[in-house]
Parts: sequence; structure tokens; C-alpha cells
Amino acid sequence: MQKRSVFALALAAATVAALTGCSAGSSADDGKVRVVASTNVYGDIASTIAGNAVEVTSLMSDPAQDPHSFEASAQSQLAVSKADILIENGGGYDDFMNTLRTGSKNTKATVLNVVDISGKKAVGGELNEHVWYDFPTIEKFTTTLTDALSKADPAQKATFTKNAAAFSGKLAALQNREAELKAKYAGAGIAVTEPVPLYLLEAAGLVNKTPEKFSAAIEAGTDVSPLVLQETLALFSGHQVKLLAYNEQTSGPETERVKAAATAAGIPVVPVTETLPAGKDYVGWMNANLDAVASALAK
Repeated sequence: MQKRSVFALALAAATVAALTGCSAGSSADDGKVRVVASTNVYGDIASTIAGNAVEVTSLMSDPAQDPHSFEASAQSQLAVSKADILIENGGGYDDFMNTLRTGSKNTKATVLNVVDISGKKAVGGELNEHVWYDFPTIEKFTTTLTDALSKADPAQKATFTKNAAAFSGKLAALQNREAELKAKYAGAGIAVTEPVPLYLLEAAGLVNKTPEKFSAAIEAGTDVSPLVLQETLALFSGHQVKLLAYNEQTSGPETERVKAAATAAGIPVVPVTETLPAGKDYVGWMNANLDAVASALAK
């Protein structure tokens, strides 16, 4: 699905001009490889694979921030101008990366677009761009990133390859956990405020019962019609779903009503986020998500 277009750049023209005067498209004189990721999800994965050999910057890292209203800064522009590898989610999620890249005039950086790497295509004009909840996609991204890092710093290739293999093993364990849930709960209905965690939930065999118009309106930041809202609330009063996956980073009157309806009906609410919570790495975060889903389904 297309994200609401509120990724604004708070950059003065004079600042942009000054920054683009830097030696864009190359590392600083220390020769260290620089990776810039749009969010701390990809930044964490890059740090896990690269270790201390690479400098990693995540532009969006505040777990309390609504990612939809992120505003890139002059500091973000500077980081992009010096990057050797740029990681963006793609799929309309972080279009600010395109703006930053154009403004920095960095034409030498390797750009990794994770939606493109995933191979996922829009179905009926709609694409769920939250591909970091899809472990096969992250496995493909890991391979692509490892290749890019090895090309940027061949002397560290063995380190990158070793770290990537260890990380891939943990991804396989996450997929095994999904398969275990699927074997036990396949076909169970669930509801979501937004499609953020749907790849994980569907891999676990769960069926999204949320009216499409509800989650589309929430994601687009538009009002939910009274009829669609009532259809959504009926999922809980009618006990048609086993859990509600609730995006903690974006909320409003309609999502609060849905959350209250789930709580009133005794339906577990599973909080999800779009960026890494404080103190979590990617694998720990996803294991915590799976723990929460398993606990909710068991009730």
C-alpha cells in the first residue's frame, strides 16, 4: 500500500547548496565504508553483518516517532552525501531517500532498495511495503548487502560473510517459529489497524479479517466511514478474530475505538512498531513479536 505522502524535507536552499559542495559519493579521507539506512531496522542489520568495520547511520531511529511524519534534516543530507551504500525500504515507504540522494548529488553510492530486492509486486494496485516483517525478504537483503559490503571493502569480506551466515541462521530460526505457529493455528482470524505485520502473521497461517477499507484509510490518514468502522468493530464483539495487531506508532480516534472494542471483548491486543524498539536488535525484536502473537493465540 502507498504510504501517506508526509515525508517532508526541512532543508533550506542555502544549506543544500553548501552540503552538495562536499565530496559527495565517496567516503571521507579515513577510507572507512559508510552505510546510511532510512530506518534503524536496516541500520541494525547492516551493523550486525558489518561489525566494527563499517560506519552505519540510521536516519529514522526514534521508537516514539510516527514514521509517517518523519522530516529529514540537513544532517541527514550530509550523511547521504558521504555514503558508500544507501539502504532504502522502497515501495513508497521512504521516498525521502530519493529526495536526499538527489539533493546530495551522490551518484556513486550503491543503492539497495529492499522492496526491489524482495521481488514483491503490487496486487490489484496495492503493495504491502512493510517487507522487513517478511523473513525471506530479509534473507535476500542479507545476501545483497553482504555482496555490496564485500565490494566496498574486499579486505573484510571474510568477516562480512561469517557474520551474514550467523544472522541467516537466526532468520531460519524465526521462520521455524512461524511454521510452528502455522501448524497449530492455521486459518485463525486476526485483525490489524495497519498492514505493518501482515507478512509475519500470514506466514504463521493467520487470516486477516480486517475490512480492507479500514486499514487503507488508517494508513492513508483519511477518515474511516461509519459503515466500515462498524464492520471492523463487529470483528471483536462477534469474536471473529483471535487477536488485534495494533501499530503503536500511529494512532487516532478510529484505532483507539478498535483497540477499546478488542479489550472489551477480551481479544488480546498485540502491539507492533515500524522501527526498532529501544534496546532491541532485529532478531530480538522479531522474536518478541512472535512471542506476543503466540501468547495471544494461546488465550
